[in-house]
Amino acid sequence: MDFKERTIKSEKIFSGKIINVRVDTVELPNGNTSTREIVEHPGGVGIIPITENREVIMVRQFRKPVDEICLEIPAGKLNYGEDPYECGVRELEEETGYKAKNIQSLGHFYSTPGFTNEILHIYMATGLYKGEVKLDEDEFVETETIPLDELVDMVMNGEIRDAKSIIAILKASQLMK
Repeated sequence: MDFKERTIKSEKIFSGKIINVRVDTVELPNGNTSTREIVEHPGGVGIIPITENREVIMVRQFRKPVDEICLEIPAGKLNYGEDPYECGVRELEEETGYKAKNIQSLGHFYSTPGFTNEILHIYMATGLYKGEVKLDEDEFVETETIPLDELVDMVMNGEIRDAKSIIAILKASQLMK
């Protein structure tokens, strides 16, 4: 069966600073029509900075959509057309005050393909050295250094619920064995 849906009509509902929202009318594989609400997002980058001692520099910040303080890897939104690697380098220094001698891709993934086209790119940074913290004016974060093995335990017991952080921690822990 061909599962592809053909777009019949697309209507932009909202244009914002970070996201756009549209509603598409689609023809389904069986010939019927349906609607799809789609959040357009330029994508993002997360970077897991690991010290020589297998400790990870994490950030704590308040996230309004879930109304709580989250423990996450440093991350940021891609600007349209921006190279994900360069975004990762920028976010690492902006949020942690560190630069890295080595930055390795851990891949990319769709955050929630049921309603958004957002793609998240994940990197691992090693060979860390001091740079300069350069937070955005609306960004308030605290850094915390936690052993990688402890972070794996925190993922497994549900203390860390941020998807990009979970993926980066688990992938990095496998690579660092």
